[in-house]
Amino acid sequence: MNYLWAFVIGGLICAVGQLLIDFTKLTPARILVGYVVVGVILGAIGLYPKLVEFAGAGASVPLSGFGNLLAKGIRKAVAEHGFLGVFTGGLTSAAGGISAAMLFGLLASICFRPKDK
Repeated sequence: MNYLWAFVIGGLICAVGQLLIDFTKLTPARILVGYVVVGVILGAIGLYPKLVEFAGAGASVPLSGFGNLLAKGIRKAVAEHGFLGVFTGGLTSAAGGISAAMLFGLLASICFRPKDK
């Protein structure tokens, strides 16, 4: 049943993004930033962790999950280091994912040559 809920919630998050692309004039970059901001806001008020507990990877893998991760890291760093944690907490909590994305992007750029359309 966990897999079903992960699929349903993750699919709904993606479907909302597709509807925004199809029926608004928002660019994909603005939609992605919007997802991160919504994840930060929902994580800051405590709603997104409940969604992650319910849907698992269906809620933590999309970009809104990245926003939640940033909010969680900032909250923890502020509790440990005070105001300085506002600047360091997000990057500290997301360092593994950011590093992996950079490494895989580098490997893809080495292995493949982009072609102009």
